[in-house]
Amino acid sequence: MARISDSKERLLSSALELFSERSYANVGVQELCEHAGVKKGSFYYFFKSKQDLMLEALGHQSQAIDRMILTPALGSNLPPLERIEHLFHLTYEFQKSLKEKTGRVRGCFFGNLALELSTQDELIRHRLDRIFRMAITSIRKTVQDAVSVGDLPDIDVTSTAEAILAYWQGVIMLAKVRNDPGLLKELAKGAKEFAIVETKDAAA
Repeated sequence: MARISDSKERLLSSALELFSERSYANVGVQELCEHAGVKKGSFYYFFKSKQDLMLEALGHQSQAIDRMILTPALGSNLPPLERIEHLFHLTYEFQKSLKEKTGRVRGCFFGNLALELSTQDELIRHRLDRIFRMAITSIRKTVQDAVSVGDLPDIDVTSTAEAILAYWQGVIMLAKVRNDPGLLKELAKGAKEFAIVETKDAAA
């Protein structure tokens, strides 16, 4: 059994793993406890409900994705449009590592959950919306940098950032359906081209 000192972390780790493998609805508290090696009483010591666990797991995963993908890509010293391309390369590496461990491309934890729960759970929907808005803010800064250096015309940077996020999420979903992380690598250049086309369409 897990020590009380690491029981919470084990539960969060189990939540991320089990919810990614199957779905939020198909994993119960008992299974989470068994997977984490903790007693049910310990679960309720840390979390009021499965929803409460999920909300905290979302925070942990958001920090992890920011640390592993968003900040290294969008906070780099690369030219702005190359940062967007780099976002896809780092996402490829992340999804590739998951496939090597599990045999499956798991997709975006946030995107998967949004599709499952956005019409069913308002608290989780709001948390997901906040996470996606934070990602849009990071992409928006990169788009604004591209405008500032003349790589893009003076356009609506917020709408363009939202479109890039939608493209990114769409490619991740398609990679999951095909069980092929390489799609993210193949379409990385398309992300940069998509930003250019999006601004041309907006200006038309």
